[in-house]
Amino acid sequence: MALVELRNISKIYYVGDEEIRALDDITLDIQSGEFISIIGPSGSGKSTLMHILGCLDSPTKGTIQLDGTLLHNASPAQLAAFRNRKIGFVFQFFNLLPKLNVLQNIELPMVYSSVPARERKERALNALKMVGMDNRAKHRPLQLSGGQQQRAAIARALVNNPRIVFADEPTGNLDSRTGEAILDLFLQLSREGRTIVLVTHDPEIAAVTPRRIEIRDGKIAKTLDPKLAGLETK
Repeated sequence: MALVELRNISKIYYVGDEEIRALDDITLDIQSGEFISIIGPSGSGKSTLMHILGCLDSPTKGTIQLDGTLLHNASPAQLAAFRNRKIGFVFQFFNLLPKLNVLQNIELPMVYSSVPARERKERALNALKMVGMDNRAKHRPLQLSGGQQQRAAIARALVNNPRIVFADEPTGNLDSRTGEAILDLFLQLSREGRTIVLVTHDPEIAAVTPRRIEIRDGKIAKTLDPKLAGLETK
C-alpha cells in the first residue's frame, strides 16, 4: 500500500452558473520515502492538489487515503488532528510567529498535541540540531536571515516526526545561493528516508527531485519517474 493514495480526485467550484474544475479526476500514489515535486504554472491546480494532499481542504469527488486512513469524508476537527500527527508543512514565507523565539516556534505543533513541556523542549532542540540551527534557539525570527528562518520552519515541520512533509515554494522568498542550501537540506532529509512533496513553478527546482509531476488545467499532464528509465510519459 502506498503512503498516499488519491483516486479520481476532483475539486469543483461554482461562480454563478459556471463550473470551475481546479482539479479534474486526478489519480496519484506517493510511496513512503519518495521525494517528488509537483510543478505547474500559476492557476494550474498544483496548490489545490497540495491542500488536499495535506488535509487543508477536502475534494468534491474522489477518495484520499493517507497512511492507511481514509480522509475524504473527515470533519475539519478530524483533519486538523490528523495534520498535527502525520503531516509537516514548510511555506514560502516561513510563517514563524515574531513574538516567539525560535525554540518556542518549533515547540508549537507539540503544544497543540499536548506534549509535556520538558519533552517539547528536548524534541525542539533535536529538530534544530537536525537543520543546523541549535545555536539560534533563543533568537527571534526577525533576528535571522531568510535562510535561517526557513531552516527553523523545516525544523518545526519535522518536530512531530510526520509521515510526510509538504514544502510549498520553499525557496521562493530566498536568494539563489540560500535557496540551493535549502534544497540541499531537503535532499539530505530525503536520503534519511523522509517522504517529501515539493510544490514549485520552477523547473530547475523541480529537477532536484527524482520524480516530477506536472499539473496543467487541473490534470496530471506529465510525469517524469526514474522507474521509467528517464522517459517522460504523457
